[in-house]
Amino acid sequence: MGSQWSRDKVYIRAKHEGFRSRASYKLIEIQKKFEVIRNDDNIIDLGAAPGSWLQVLRTLTNGRVLGIDLNPIAALEGVETIEGDLTDPEIQRQAREMLGTVSIVVCDAAPKLSGHKSYDQARAIALGEEALQFACQVLKPGGNFIIKSFQGEDFPELLALIREHFYAVKTYNTKATRKGSTEIYIIAKNFKG
Repeated sequence: MGSQWSRDKVYIRAKHEGFRSRASYKLIEIQKKFEVIRNDDNIIDLGAAPGSWLQVLRTLTNGRVLGIDLNPIAALEGVETIEGDLTDPEIQRQAREMLGTVSIVVCDAAPKLSGHKSYDQARAIALGEEALQFACQVLKPGGNFIIKSFQGEDFPELLALIREHFYAVKTYNTKATRKGSTEIYIIAKNFKG
C-alpha cells in the first residue's frame, strides 16, 4: 500500500487489531446503531473480499456466514465462500442451497473507480441494483439488507427502489468513512418478500 494508507489512522488501527481493512469499523458502528444482525442469523456478504465484514459478521451471529466475491477470499474460520458473480443465477442457487434460510444480505462492494465521477456513480448504483436483486432472490420475508452506495444524482432512484422491497429504510454515514467521501450506507429492515 502507498503512503495514502500509511498515514490513515483507521487503517493502521484495523491492521493492529487484526482486521483485513478499515471497513470492519463501519459494520461494527452500523450494528451498534441499528441492531440489524441477530445471533442466529444466516448471512450473505456480497463483494466480500478481502473479508473484513466477514470477520465482524462471524462474531455477531452463531448462524452461517457466506461471502461471495469475484476475487478469492482468504480462509476465515467458520466462514464459507464462493468465488463468483453475484448476478449469476447459479451463484444465487448455490447460496440458497448452502444456507437454506437467509436472514441478512450485506454488501460493502464498490466498483473499481475510474476517476470520472458521473461514470463511477452510475456503476456504483448499477452494482447496488444488482445486490438488491440478489437480496430479493434469497432473503426470507422480514430479512434485512445493508448496502454501501455513493451519493449523487442517481442515488435517490436506488433508495426508492429499496423502499419498494423493505418496510423500514434509513441512510447512515459512518464515522470510519474518509472525510470528503460521498459514501453512504442504506440500512433496510423487514423485507416484504
